Amino acid sequence: MRGQLQLSRVQTARTAAQFRPRQTFRLSQQVRHASTELKQEVTRNEKVGHVRSGFTRIKNLLLGTSIVAVLGFGYLYVTDTRATFHQWLVPRVLRTLFADAEEAHKISNKILKALYSVGLHPRERGNPDVNGDLKVDVFGHLLDNPIGTSAGLDKNADIPDVVLGFGAGIVEVGGITPHPQEGNPKPRVWRIPSQNALINRYGLNSEGADAVATRLRQRLREFAYALGLGLDPVAEKSVLDGHAGVPPGSQMPGRLLAVQIAKMKETPDNDIDAIAQDYVYCVNQLAKYADILVVNVSSPNTPGLRNLQQAAPLTKILTAVVDAANAADRKTKPAVMVKVSPDEDSEEQVSGICGAVWASGVDGIIVGNTTKKRPDALPTGYLLPQDEQSIMLETGGYSGPQLFERTVALVKKYRTALDKGPNETKPEPKKIESAPKQAEKSEFQLETEAMKEKIRSQLYAPSDKTQTAAPNSLDAETKSSIENSVERDLKNLKPKTDSADKNTRDQSIIQIPDQHIPYPHESTPSASASRSVSSSASSASTSSSSSTTAAETKAAFSAVEPALGAAPDAAEKMLSPKPSKKTSLSTPAELDTNKEKVIFATGGITNGKQALEVLNAGASVAMVYTAMVYGGAGTITRIKQEMRDEIRGVDVERLPATDARK
Repeated sequence: MRGQLQLSRVQTARTAAQFRPRQTFRLSQQVRHASTELKQEVTRNEKVGHVRSGFTRIKNLLLGTSIVAVLGFGYLYVTDTRATFHQWLVPRVLRTLFADAEEAHKISNKILKALYSVGLHPRERGNPDVNGDLKVDVFGHLLDNPIGTSAGLDKNADIPDVVLGFGAGIVEVGGITPHPQEGNPKPRVWRIPSQNALINRYGLNSEGADAVATRLRQRLREFAYALGLGLDPVAEKSVLDGHAGVPPGSQMPGRLLAVQIAKMKETPDNDIDAIAQDYVYCVNQLAKYADILVVNVSSPNTPGLRNLQQAAPLTKILTAVVDAANAADRKTKPAVMVKVSPDEDSEEQVSGICGAVWASGVDGIIVGNTTKKRPDALPTGYLLPQDEQSIMLETGGYSGPQLFERTVALVKKYRTALDKGPNETKPEPKKIESAPKQAEKSEFQLETEAMKEKIRSQLYAPSDKTQTAAPNSLDAETKSSIENSVERDLKNLKPKTDSADKNTRDQSIIQIPDQHIPYPHESTPSASASRSVSSSASSASTSSSSSTTAAETKAAFSAVEPALGAAPDAAEKMLSPKPSKKTSLSTPAELDTNKEKVIFATGGITNGKQALEVLNAGASVAMVYTAMVYGGAGTITRIKQEMRDEIRGVDVERLPATDARK
């Protein structure tokens, strides 16, 4: 059995050995065939892969280009104030997300500040002002357009460059108080959506003049550094003095930055000196960084502030502000304007304010602010919703389109009053004093008058008709007074030398300078009187030993008297020091009375047609605030375009009539 098993194994091994070469050959052939097919497949896949890779690269390129284009155009669109996105979407979203108007305002400013830091802030693109069709001259600056933004949008000068980028010719920041103050309790701002209006009682909440000045100074230094001037005080002074070729406040050609200042709420209303000091402190801190300083005396939310619009206190405050502005450490001084209330509109009040403007040397007036009144709803007969009727009962200043007609009327009234000039426009009437205060007389004038009185009393004293008078009849005191006066004049007006003494004997006591004589050889009354003095004095000295009649003496005194009256004035003019330049700048008498006062109009302006109307009424700049709250960052661009359309529309209407006449 075991043997059979072994034989079977041997046979099986022989059989396997016979078939093994055939299987190996067959397997090798299969491997070679498979490898050939694999190589062909790899080659085919490589070709297909190259084709697919090309299409993929093209697809990726197109996709990347599309993304870049979308982002680029999206960036240009989102940062363009002409976009509907800014005029319609953003304001509505903010009003929906933030029921409190003040909170929406703060969030908006923070977002704009953050966007500006990365270059994504909205701005006016396309330079629509390049044609110069809206240019206007204000305070010697050629502005790109006559549209401005009122204070309140940027209370603490956080985003002046952002607002300037909206396209306005003038941007006003503030109001700024000397020291930080919280303002009135919240809530203090309400929307009236159906009227596109606001009611606010902020109460001049401010971070204070020091904080704002620090912020504006840092902005100035960054501007100087960007120009390659450096960060040192020399670079700062260079920009302030105008060497950068742009206004130091706005730091942009064709634009101006106005800074509004106000008094502290806690400053007593009846202490005008303390109130003036509040304004002066703000000027000292902020004047260097402003193109225009605006004195706010019209906020309805600060108790007693509007009382400062009376002529007497207003003149004192404005004079102090003008003096401080003229002392600013800058080559060109900022202009000064005063912001008045729309509620003080009587002829007497307007005349008093205009008189204070002329008397103090202020450069212009901003006509309009929020009003305490509650105008009727628009359109006429419209019934406000119940919630808006409740808001209308809130205390505060109202602003909105309903104020436009009042603004136009006020601009016309102030334009008429200011154009009358300083002689016609007078402050409010004052109480008549019993007797006007006489100007103090100099020592020289007092001595001369005393001498004249003594001479007159002795010449015209009652005496016997047969008695005669002579020059030597004067008492010793009078003679001594005359001699002392003459000797003093000789010392003051002529050198004490031998040649001068010789010339003095042949000349008058007071010599009129040649430049005050119209022609060298023309005799003047003053010169004749002076010659009369010298001839009379010479006659008196040579005839002292002989008797003279009273008539001759009176005649001599009549000749001397005009010269004695003129001598003190001439001597005082020659001996008094000339006023300094600083004094002449702050003296109302030295101000240019022919310089036209500028008017900015604010209140209810919402479109280009209304802006043109207030400009035609006499304003130089139309300012907006509430319109921007409801219209967004594109409001300025829209108003300017509407102005251009309105101007072109007027021109088109006139062309056919002109052609018909030809």
